[in-house]
Parts: sequence; C-alpha cells; structure tokens
Amino acid sequence: MKFIRKIYDKMLELSEGKGAMMALFAVAFAESSFFPIPPDIMLIPMILATPSKAWKIASLATFASVVGGYFGYAIGVFLFDTVAEPLLKFYGYLEKFQTFENYYHEYGAWIVFGAGLTPFPYKIITIASGAVHLDLMVFTIASVLARGGRFFVVAWLLKKYGAPMKTFIEKNLGWLSVLFLVLLIGSFWILKYL
Repeated sequence: MKFIRKIYDKMLELSEGKGAMMALFAVAFAESSFFPIPPDIMLIPMILATPSKAWKIASLATFASVVGGYFGYAIGVFLFDTVAEPLLKFYGYLEKFQTFENYYHEYGAWIVFGAGLTPFPYKIITIASGAVHLDLMVFTIASVLARGGRFFVVAWLLKKYGAPMKTFIEKNLGWLSVLFLVLLIGSFWILKYL
C-alpha cells in the first residue's frame, strides 16, 4: 500500500502545480478513447487541493472527456472496417454484432449515459458508438449529461465535505484503491460476458 500512498501524494502535489489543468485535460481526453486510467485520479486530488476551483475543474474534466469521446467515436467509425470487422468475420461474430448494432441504435443514449456515469470503461462505449454510427447528437447529449453529472457530483461532494473527505480518503486509501480496482475489473468482466 506504500506504492498507492506515493501515487496519491504525487497526484496531490501535481494537482497543486501549474500544469495540473493540462494534465487533467490530457487524462480525461485519453480515458474516453484509449487510456485505461479514469480522470478521477487527477480530479479528486485537484478538488481536494483547491476546492474553490471545483466547478472549473469539473467543467474541464467534462469538456475533455466529451472531446476525447469524439476521438473514440472516430476510432469506431474509421478503424472498424479495417480492424474490427475482419476479426468479427474470422470468429463468426459478425451476425451477432449486427444484432448488437440494432439494439444499440434503440438504446444507445441510455447505454452511453449509463456507462458515462459509472466506472465502466467509457472508451469501449465511445468506440462502439462510432462503430455502429450512433447519431452524433444523441451521443453528444448523453456524453455531456453523463460525464458532467459524474464529475459535478464528485466536485460538489468534495467541495462540501472536502476536509472530512480528504481525511477519509487518506485513512482508507488502501481499501478504496482495492474497491476501485474491483469495480474496474468487474466492468471489464461484465463487458466480456455480455
């Protein structure tokens, strides 16, 4: 758990630095399209370090996440034919994907919204949305509402309960890290077996 403590302390230190907002932008953008680490690793320490900037930080995370989501969407649109479709054909899953595509068009907004609020790997949803050509306006609205909702709720909680939350996080960092890891792995597991 010393390793996790070092990462946490480093994130707190970085969150107070000049490049914190750019680092948050980069992490939130990348997480929505290809990076496995969620922006919370930057968002939480930044808000704890500077609660007066909570809304600005949440706004930036939302904006970067939605823009990164467009990049993930583009990956789904432009790389599906060259990468995913041949693999689906090879494994005999192309017909199942077409069924999934019909389902996705019917419930896509809810899928994007649900994944955007949870620890579910958002990049999977952004790429899938592009692959099935989900309506871009539906994708955008669901992304803004979900990512904004998630980041602003975190910002509000940390702004309102900042000092006690910081103490709670620092006292329970090990268990919280394990819980987060379980949720992340569980999300990948659910995706694999759906």
